[in-house]
Amino acid sequence: MSEPEASVLDIYPAETAPAANSSMRQWLSVFSVAVGAFAFVTTEYLPVGVLPQIAQELSITDGTAGLMVTVPGVVAAISAPAIMIGAGTINRRHLLLGLALLLVLSNLISATASGLLPMLLGRGLLGVSLGGFWAVAIAAAGRLVAPDKAAKATAIIFAGITFATVLGVPFGTFISTLFSWRASFLATALLALVALLAQFLTLPSLESSEGLRVKALLSYVGRGTAQRSILLMGLVIAAHFTAYTYIAPFLLQEAGFGSGTITLVLLGFGLLGMLGNFVVATTVNRHLPFSLGSMVVLMVIALLSLPWLAGSSMAVIVAILSWGLAYGAIPLSLSTWMQHTSPRLPEASSAMLVMTFQTAIASGSLFGGLVVDHGGMAATLWSSAVLGVLGLLVMLSFGLGNARLLEKLRG
Repeated sequence: MSEPEASVLDIYPAETAPAANSSMRQWLSVFSVAVGAFAFVTTEYLPVGVLPQIAQELSITDGTAGLMVTVPGVVAAISAPAIMIGAGTINRRHLLLGLALLLVLSNLISATASGLLPMLLGRGLLGVSLGGFWAVAIAAAGRLVAPDKAAKATAIIFAGITFATVLGVPFGTFISTLFSWRASFLATALLALVALLAQFLTLPSLESSEGLRVKALLSYVGRGTAQRSILLMGLVIAAHFTAYTYIAPFLLQEAGFGSGTITLVLLGFGLLGMLGNFVVATTVNRHLPFSLGSMVVLMVIALLSLPWLAGSSMAVIVAILSWGLAYGAIPLSLSTWMQHTSPRLPEASSAMLVMTFQTAIASGSLFGGLVVDHGGMAATLWSSAVLGVLGLLVMLSFGLGNARLLEKLRG
């Protein structure tokens, strides 16, 4: 007997999605949200590619500069459930447009920052908009198209993350080499304006008859399977960002790469990540544990090997590309996992997904900054690998059978 495949209708209730076949305008609205995802993630990850330049100009250490990733993560973790609860029945179209406008302002403040505090103010504003955007966008994905196309719509929106890794971060790094890191933030401000305009022109009205309630959120996090799933996501994402936040200093100082080579390596990281995202999209429903577990194992192997390979440029590139392939598949796999934990509470599960994801980014980058400043880059990479292994152990506690896993997550 074959294992039952999760129905998208179990994740996105039919009453919240359009009943008719998806039109061109509906798909354009999906792509406009994906453009927004691209703009948000590009802004969030931008300091990763230009961290050494910002640290030098602001006269701070690489570890302290990592706060540019930590602060928006902390703020986003708080704002995701807070905005969803506070928004009540506000039309989700208006909410998405307002959050996109905040993103533009965040980039402008960062681009003109004269010191660490103004920079962190701009990054904190990013956190407010980022947390709200992901909580709203993930829950709304299934409402933009017909119910049987909801999974595809979600994958397209998540592809915005991958494209940001492919093009956004390397492009920001490239602009900084031509002009300055401030020009990179101005470019992301322009990108955010494009996303705002696209959403204004294509997003339909997204009325909400009932906002997220504290009771529903507490009910969700009170379930044992939800708690373990949150721990799983937190460990895996923290494992990535403990090391990824400081990948540019590693490539510059340990591997001896120039700024141009770093841009190309980050581009390759993203390209392989895009491949990983689309490959796992074909397997994640039928083989969720394998899809997630195999990618985490590959990431751990790459992290463990990098300190030993620093003397060989080609070996470093292969390890980085393998890491990129693995991580590209992880967000979609974890999102699918979290969606199954509460199929009838999409806003509660999406709020907790964003809260957990952003907390993991913040804690990972903060932990990595402490380790890199006091123990060096090798210790940071190995610490990341340990977190990844702990995540695998949590995943194994659910078992490896897809049908049994889905039953546990729903029950």
